[in-house]
Amino acid sequence: MSIDIQWVTSDQELSKKCAQWAKLSYLAVDTEFIRVSTFYPIAGLIQLSDGQSVFLIDPLLITNWQPFKELLESKQVIKVLHACGEDLEVFARLMEARPQRLFDTQIAAGLLNIGFSMGYSRLVQALLHIELPKGETRSDWLQRPLSETQVLYAAQDTLYLAQVYLQLAERLSAEKLQWLFEDGDTLVQLHTAKPEPELRWQLIKQAWKLNRQQLGVLQHLTAWREEQAMSRDVPRSRVLKDSSLYALAEQQPTSLYQLADIVDMHPNTIRREGAKVLSLIQQALEKPAEQWPESLPQPLTVTEAKQLKKLHRWAKLQAQQLDIAPEMMVKKKCLEALLRSGLETGHYQLPESLSGWRRQQLGDLLLDRLQENV
Repeated sequence: MSIDIQWVTSDQELSKKCAQWAKLSYLAVDTEFIRVSTFYPIAGLIQLSDGQSVFLIDPLLITNWQPFKELLESKQVIKVLHACGEDLEVFARLMEARPQRLFDTQIAAGLLNIGFSMGYSRLVQALLHIELPKGETRSDWLQRPLSETQVLYAAQDTLYLAQVYLQLAERLSAEKLQWLFEDGDTLVQLHTAKPEPELRWQLIKQAWKLNRQQLGVLQHLTAWREEQAMSRDVPRSRVLKDSSLYALAEQQPTSLYQLADIVDMHPNTIRREGAKVLSLIQQALEKPAEQWPESLPQPLTVTEAKQLKKLHRWAKLQAQQLDIAPEMMVKKKCLEALLRSGLETGHYQLPESLSGWRRQQLGDLLLDRLQENV
């Protein structure tokens, strides 16, 4: 198939195009980037389509992103993306943009009960009956010139995204369209928020097994790792692996020899970071007990786990009533937080994470059911 492909390779061209795009009702947007050995994604290409043509922005040649940032943040133009979390990180890194009016086609598919977390290729196949090539998914998007195959792959992806949008938008009710934009705003908040290194420890697996003193060490080490990964622009695991963080917090070594016994601590890591790690552990241990993090909740008991399954069933039934994919109705962590809020008192409270349209469509129902089953 022949595609009208137009390159944007200068600040002047980008500014001119953005003025034109700002008059459109929607734009399909995609990015190609590299994130193999860095903390932050490195943009290799930004693609847009108005449904007729495809525009390829070369981010290696652009220095003034302000016109494009204003376009992304415009409330007049719908920005169509698919599973846009990493795209949002690219935009935040390039221009500190917080896009508005996001139409994520993966979310739309879930709200229409077509599928949950459906990959782009599957969605294109389901709606357009077109099978996309997969050969360029992991190619080098920083090389110049890009190959003809890469350019065609990027152009097709974005042109089909526009076609997918038109089909999905036609099928969405006004109410579900509002839910979709609401979820888009939530994604923007999640993926463009400033990092909070001091909270990262909560994502370490098995942290619930540690006591408060050990959690204090874990918090201190994890915050340091996060700051180092960002400042060096390397993956977190290049500084310290999660498994090492847990073991360091649990065992609290006091010498380089003891560090050698810590899981996944490479000799090079010990040589490079060993003294600093030992110092951080000592600093954490010197903090007063009142500054230690609160213990994490223990796993649910068998009885509590059965109650959680009931919550899942009630949420699933409500999703069926709304004709949306059950998995996108509410997350397990949210239901668990709701259950834990009333385990001791029997008085349940909706967690902050159950917000927006989900709170309206599901929150009161779950509270009523829980009170009936106390």
